Amino acid sequence: MTKILHLGQTLSFTGDPFVEGPAAATHSSRGGVLIEGGRVIATGEADALRANHPGAEVTDHGDGLILPGFVDAHMHYPQTAMIASWGKRLIDWLNSYTFPEEMKFADRAYANEIAGRTLDLAIAYGTTTLTSFCTIHPGSVDAFFEATQARGMAGFAGKTCMDRNAPDGLRDDARSAHDDSEALIERWHKKGRATYVITPRFSPTSSPEQLSALGALWAAHPDCLMQTHLSEQVDEIDWVKGLYPQACDYLDTYEQHGLLGARGLYGHAIHLEPRETDRLRETGAGLVHCPTSNTFIGSGLFDMAARVAEGQRIGLASDTGGGSSFSMLRVMGAAYEIGQLKRNPIHPAQLLWLATEGSATVLHSEGEIGRLAPGAMADMIVLDLASTPGIAQRSAVASDIWEALFPTIMMGDDRAIAKTYIAGRQMKG
Repeated sequence: MTKILHLGQTLSFTGDPFVEGPAAATHSSRGGVLIEGGRVIATGEADALRANHPGAEVTDHGDGLILPGFVDAHMHYPQTAMIASWGKRLIDWLNSYTFPEEMKFADRAYANEIAGRTLDLAIAYGTTTLTSFCTIHPGSVDAFFEATQARGMAGFAGKTCMDRNAPDGLRDDARSAHDDSEALIERWHKKGRATYVITPRFSPTSSPEQLSALGALWAAHPDCLMQTHLSEQVDEIDWVKGLYPQACDYLDTYEQHGLLGARGLYGHAIHLEPRETDRLRETGAGLVHCPTSNTFIGSGLFDMAARVAEGQRIGLASDTGGGSSFSMLRVMGAAYEIGQLKRNPIHPAQLLWLATEGSATVLHSEGEIGRLAPGAMADMIVLDLASTPGIAQRSAVASDIWEALFPTIMMGDDRAIAKTYIAGRQMKG
């Protein structure tokens, strides 16, 4: 089996920069990543790696910064075609744009087209792992996982379950939600790089009976993940309170039905009550920050400093198509901007960690994705830190790697992604 040695600048983490600060990261101006069989087998300084592996094939990226591929912990691939739709709050936006688009996924050919388009866009923007809601149609799940497998990508996804407050053609029921999801678990979960995620859209579109059925399914398949939405907008929370008058808060609508746990992913989680933050921390649940979506739809400002201080597990996501960009660079930039509005400027080391290892951790895949270290899959990108004239003139006078990287976080796009590799196979560049 051929060993391939990738040389360039490298940046890796030995700890959590939210705990240890920027010192948790190690930068080499001339480092390397050695790959064999689709996995990383060694990292270190370029000269040492060349000396220790003289037979390795060398790919030299010059000043390019070699990083793990980005991990998007919450998105909706069926919304790709209607990304950046104008001017609605969440509930109106769902009814005006999302639900009509999702109806089209009854057509398996259309689902195949959009799944492929979404993954190719992700690769172009340096994202190598997606965590996606599908639609109520089982074929939409098949389309997503077939597309990830064709590209060798790690994929996390599930059938979106809704049995009320949705149009005809986008509703299932408690029994079909359970049975369809269980059949999809048998077909896809842990097959290759696929992970099934049990997926109630959110409490307003699921009856108590459906939530209970999905809670029972999760209990029967505890190694699956579960994803949903939580406390995205204030008017959504009021809606939930009216639909679930016996619940003490939004999170309780999930907890009462067996849908709170360490392998749960709770998207947005902006407007949380103290009891909710306590229970999320106690159970080790994952919160997924979706900054471009939260600003685009006007949802609110996620309080990163408070959640970190509580010890929450946090990932980062595009939430396309509510999020207005496929680029995790743009998502990191928006997270920084929201942090500024909350009087908490997030360091570039922390932003990068959220988009890689942080998201991998909430997906319970740390060490497998989001990291370039021995044993990890060789999902990686090469970042051009001078991809546009504006970025180049700023990075040219940077005093350290963070000053060199930050302009790309704030102003970079797909042009900054010089190359993308999935399991060691070059997919862009």
